[in-house]
Amino acid sequence: MIKSMTGYGSAKGTVEGIEVCVELKSVNNKFLDTAIRMPRSFLFAEETIKQAVSSHISRGKVDVFVTVDTSMANDMVVRVNEPLLNGYLEALKGIADKHGLTNDISVMGVSRLPDVLSVEKKELDADAVATGVRNIAEQALLDFDRMRIVEGDKLKADVLEKLRTIEQLVTIIEENSPKTVQDYRERLLGKLNEVLGSSGIDESRILTEAAIFADKIAVDEETVRLRSHIAQLRQMLETGSPIGRKIDFLLQEFNREANTTGSKCQNAEIAHVVVDLKSEIEKIREQIQNIE
Repeated sequence: MIKSMTGYGSAKGTVEGIEVCVELKSVNNKFLDTAIRMPRSFLFAEETIKQAVSSHISRGKVDVFVTVDTSMANDMVVRVNEPLLNGYLEALKGIADKHGLTNDISVMGVSRLPDVLSVEKKELDADAVATGVRNIAEQALLDFDRMRIVEGDKLKADVLEKLRTIEQLVTIIEENSPKTVQDYRERLLGKLNEVLGSSGIDESRILTEAAIFADKIAVDEETVRLRSHIAQLRQMLETGSPIGRKIDFLLQEFNREANTTGSKCQNAEIAHVVVDLKSEIEKIREQIQNIE
C-alpha cells in the first residue's frame, strides 16, 4: 500500500504508574529525519523511540513529542536515617540518665528531629520505562500509519488518473507521427511541381527524401519507452511504500523521452501534445514528493 509522508498519530498509556502521551507528526523530506522532544528525566528512552520510528518510516521529517504526568504516580519514598536516629536516641538516653529525667521518647517526637526522615523520589526502572514508552510509541505509529495510508490511497488514485492521461497523449503522438511524414511528402512534391513541372519529377528521389525525413522525426522508440515506463510505474504503485524515490528516478526517464519527442517533432499539433505530456509528468512529480 502507498503511504503519504505527511501524517499525525498519538497514543497514551501508563508506565510504572506514570501517564505517558506520545504524539507524532511528519512532513516531506528526502531522508528520514527524526526529532524527539521529551523530559530530560526520560532521555534514556530516546534511542528506543528512534528505533520504533525507523521501523515504520523510511523517509520524512518526523517530530515526536513525549509528555509525562507524574501527579498520580506513587514515586515518592520516605527514608529513615538510621545512623543519625541511633545517635539521637543514645544522646537523649544519656541526658535522661545523667540528669534523672524521664525518658519520654516517642515516635512522633523522634520524627520531628532534624534530618531523621527524608522524602526522596523513587528511582525508576530505566529498562521497564523504556520498554513501556516504546510500546506506547508503537501504538502512536500505528495510528500515524492509518492516516498516511488514507492519504496514500488518494495520491495513488490521482497518479493513476494522470497516467491514463499520459497514455492518451502518447496514443495521439503515435497516430499523428505518420501523418507528419505524409504532409512532408506532399509539400515536397508540390514544390517540385512548381519548379520542374510533373514531367521532371523523380518519384524515387521523393521517396528517398521522405524516408530520410521519416527516420529523422521518428518517435517510435520514445513512445515505446514511454509506454514501458507507464507500465512500470503502475506496477510500482501496486507494490507499496517505500517507492517515492524510485518513482522520482523513473519520472526523470519520462521527462527524457518527452523532451526527445518534442525536439524531433515537426508538427504543430504534436508539439502541443508534447507540452501537455510534460505538464502531466510534472504534476505526477509534484505528487510523488508526498509519497514515502
